Amino acid sequence: MESSSPTSQQILLIRHGETEWSRSGQHTGKTDIPLTDRGRTQAEALGRYLAARAANGNSRGLQVWTSPLGRARETATLAGLGDSAQMDMDLVEWNYGIYEGRTTADIQKTTPDWSVWHSPIIDGESLNQVAQRAGRVIHRVLAAAPDDVALFAHGHILRILASAWIALPPVSGRLLALDTASVSVLGFERQTRVIRQWNVVPSA
Repeated sequence: MESSSPTSQQILLIRHGETEWSRSGQHTGKTDIPLTDRGRTQAEALGRYLAARAANGNSRGLQVWTSPLGRARETATLAGLGDSAQMDMDLVEWNYGIYEGRTTADIQKTTPDWSVWHSPIIDGESLNQVAQRAGRVIHRVLAAAPDDVALFAHGHILRILASAWIALPPVSGRLLALDTASVSVLGFERQTRVIRQWNVVPSA
């Protein structure tokens, strides 16, 4: 049956709601910034969207995994999925080292060509290290088939994970803009891994 085939599995990538630093463009890795009021409203809208999605014929089981950081866990809770969520340490956001809390524009005042995608991340994680974590998540997601899996996490880790899903290098994540409180869906077309939906922001 279609519902029991691993290639019917879908992976929902859900970026947390707005924080003060996501609004200002500051790199937010391990700093545990809470959601803003708007972020909490966004998370509630996510819950309505996901409930409607489930009601429209998605009868597979759903596993819910979340980054251990508060902004992701709070988003899952406000979306109505906190009780079933399990934490996955590999879903934590990129460790930006000395660039934590700074915007790209600010960093480029002293390092004009700086980019998180191409430049060394001093005292933090390399792009390849983040990609290794994303690969481990994908391995566990595939092992969870035929269940769908919802991943509540962060902008960069989810963009890198999506790139890995479709066999692109991790730097390709720079081409995949991802808004706060957005839903994207990875899945299959026959045996091929594809992006089925990208950066849908439910109306609040």
